[in-house]
Amino acid sequence: MTDLNREICLCFHVSQRKIVNFIRIEKPRRAAQLSECFGAGTGCGWCRPFLRKIFEQAVANGDTELKLPSDEEYSRLRSRYVREGGGTPPPNASPIDDE
Repeated sequence: MTDLNREICLCFHVSQRKIVNFIRIEKPRRAAQLSECFGAGTGCGWCRPFLRKIFEQAVANGDTELKLPSDEEYSRLRSRYVREGGGTPPPNASPIDDE
């Protein structure tokens, strides 16, 4: 069972529940439109593949369950992505983990 309160976009603190409800209510036609959901995916960019996957699953079969790494692993992988030049989080984003 997916924890819908889990943050997918760590830059703007957008939970999977917000994304799922946005898809259900707004019925976006493209995954890029998920950025209209509290700015999801417009910070460092780490969550974009996950947003795309949620969108694709919802369009294909109405399923919004998403298999994610643990919270710790998700955060650690995002931190590595940012440190390697993948993107720059905004000032109020979840902090980058120290390694």
